[in-house]
Amino acid sequence: MAAVHSLDLIVFTVPDLAEAERFYAAFGLRTELVDSKLALFTDGNPHCWAVLHEVRGQPKKLQYLSFGCFEQDFEAIAQNAEMHRLKTCEPHPLSRIAGLSGDSQDAAQSLWLQHPEGFPVQIRPAPKSSPTQKSVASREPAVPEGKGAASNRARVPQVRPRRLSHALFFSGDVAGAVAFYEQALGLRVTDRSSDVIVFMHGVHGSDHHLLALAKSDGPGLHHLSWDVASVDEVGTGMEQMLIAGHERGWGMGRHVLGSNYFYYVRDPWGSYCEYSFDIDFVPYGFDWPSADHPLEDSFYVWGPRVPEDFVKNYETTPPHTPEVTADEITPS
Repeated sequence: MAAVHSLDLIVFTVPDLAEAERFYAAFGLRTELVDSKLALFTDGNPHCWAVLHEVRGQPKKLQYLSFGCFEQDFEAIAQNAEMHRLKTCEPHPLSRIAGLSGDSQDAAQSLWLQHPEGFPVQIRPAPKSSPTQKSVASREPAVPEGKGAASNRARVPQVRPRRLSHALFFSGDVAGAVAFYEQALGLRVTDRSSDVIVFMHGVHGSDHHLLALAKSDGPGLHHLSWDVASVDEVGTGMEQMLIAGHERGWGMGRHVLGSNYFYYVRDPWGSYCEYSFDIDFVPYGFDWPSADHPLEDSFYVWGPRVPEDFVKNYETTPPHTPEVTADEITPS
């Protein structure tokens, strides 16, 4: 089946890039700041996972998504989009702004589609940035007898995520968004809980979800999830962000769907970055037994109480439709 293999790049705008650079550097990402944009990389990996542009006086806003596909699949994906009568659009203006490592959007072949909720989605041939197998946990060195296994606080190294695992997006029409990603990109539903939250994976091998969709009053970015090497790194990442002054978050805990251990830290604009370890993996060619799960199983197995505004979409102002609250998708 012709389908994308990776969520290749996420582009959004924020009101203050200097503040963004401080946050993501504290989180453990490698940042590259030039003029009015900031690129996000993981340690030892040349791939650019996200680009932030500065728009002073405006709230954070998702601008566009770029997905990678194998070159031999591009024409079939384009034909499939035409068959489903998906609306094409002009390239996003920010896609033409170059100047950072990994931020080249001038692919010879590039298809731009308009998401049903208004933002552009790019599909282009690119190397596979999603994993081809489940991430391997780090192996802790053996501890000699008579010595403690834990390091003292002064010697704990900074947690450095290995790659982007997935992103969760808000949607005012989850069913419509799911249909778009199925028809345009060839993604498949892994698991869901009605239309409150839906998880989607790539058929060429990906984590339990490349992306997820959460019910809201409109589109937006809820969180970026970053793969780390151990449960201890999830906890250490939590501690390093608390020390850096970022005290709002949720976790530690473990999800039901995806099974990963997590800690979410809130960024300066009301969305989140997640330290994630040991997420389930869907291999190439495997038919995951997708299911519609009860709401109480859609969120977490164990963890602290969810912050009241955890699922609030700060990119929109609710007009008439009430937002889904954390209480609606978490156990009482």
